Amino acid sequence: MKNDKSNLMRPFGLPQSASTPVVTPLSPSVVYASASPDMLDAQYEGGVAGFTYAREGHPNAHALAKRIDALEGIDGGLVTGSGMAAVSAALLGILKTGDHVVAGDQLYGRSLRLLKEDLPRLGIEVSLCDATRADNVLAALRPNTKIILLEAVSNPTLRVADIAGVAASIKGKGIQLVVDNTFTTPLSLKPAELGADIIVHSVTKLLAGHSDVTLGYVWARKKDISHAINVFCVTTGMTPSPFDCWLAERGLLTFPLRFEKAEQNAVRLADALASHPKIARVLYPMREDHPDVDAAKRLLGKHGCNMVSIELSDQSRGAANRFVEHAREIAFAPTLGDVGTTLSHPASSSHRALSANERMALGISEGFFRISVGIEDVDALIRVFSDAASLT
Repeated sequence: MKNDKSNLMRPFGLPQSASTPVVTPLSPSVVYASASPDMLDAQYEGGVAGFTYAREGHPNAHALAKRIDALEGIDGGLVTGSGMAAVSAALLGILKTGDHVVAGDQLYGRSLRLLKEDLPRLGIEVSLCDATRADNVLAALRPNTKIILLEAVSNPTLRVADIAGVAASIKGKGIQLVVDNTFTTPLSLKPAELGADIIVHSVTKLLAGHSDVTLGYVWARKKDISHAINVFCVTTGMTPSPFDCWLAERGLLTFPLRFEKAEQNAVRLADALASHPKIARVLYPMREDHPDVDAAKRLLGKHGCNMVSIELSDQSRGAANRFVEHAREIAFAPTLGDVGTTLSHPASSSHRALSANERMALGISEGFFRISVGIEDVDALIRVFSDAASLT
């Protein structure tokens, strides 16, 4: 309805146009007006499509979710305010006191913290295991196991989970397999095709790709599970910003190009650093010296993605500080997936909540670094990291 007399605050309505925008419009409105109580009832009951209140969904979140759905080859995903919101929704939207979760022991630090501190506080049992072999995961199952949480490629040690083996082994057991596809992305892995029941992403990372949004994504195969997760997100206010969604959708338009270039750079960088005298080891899934290279090739095909982890020969905090100081052209920042290369030190950032012994058990020393490779000139990247390592 238009306000023809222009003497009321709202509504005016948008100008009519026979043509349509080629870019998704930004829709910051918090609330959407309905024509009548009957119409509003119909919207809430699902009989009429439309938006009501932004916490329950808005056009920009819907547009972004549909793009990620298309990449994953699925339908019905939900955008959340962050990647950890997506992980939290996938777990807390389903689990209840007395349930049990099995998860990989090499996950993103905040995911581990959620599993080790918050879920037990709510009366939910958790077991962590080496997820590189399905047998390890199956051995950890209990009669009350409801969820298995895996990262396709672990953060930051780049170990490869046996997703297909786990999915095949739990089929028909009523256990939801949750796969975090952030590192690998739909261009190298589509977890739903392997039997995953729930997929999560930190859209903040490679999908959006410019370190200027904070968003997550969660999808569930079963409608009742999807509904439960959606209700939990709405109730707990995991609403994504319309502007962040708009930026992320724009970022997705160049995602395939960015992914290809960053992956090419990662291969070159890993190979160059592997022979450096002051670097003890280099981890990249497609290198023949990676502990899971055969599994990586089976799972990811030709795509090793853009993450490289290295460990300095000198594994002291002093050497770590010197390495960062001498790699001053690279942003030392606890993030990944940007168009620019970033350097992260898990012991002081993502995995700081773990004890030194716990970190060492995962292979994370003070000399361990994670590199999120960007799209810069690769020769310049090799020079910066090689020179920094030489000066440690």
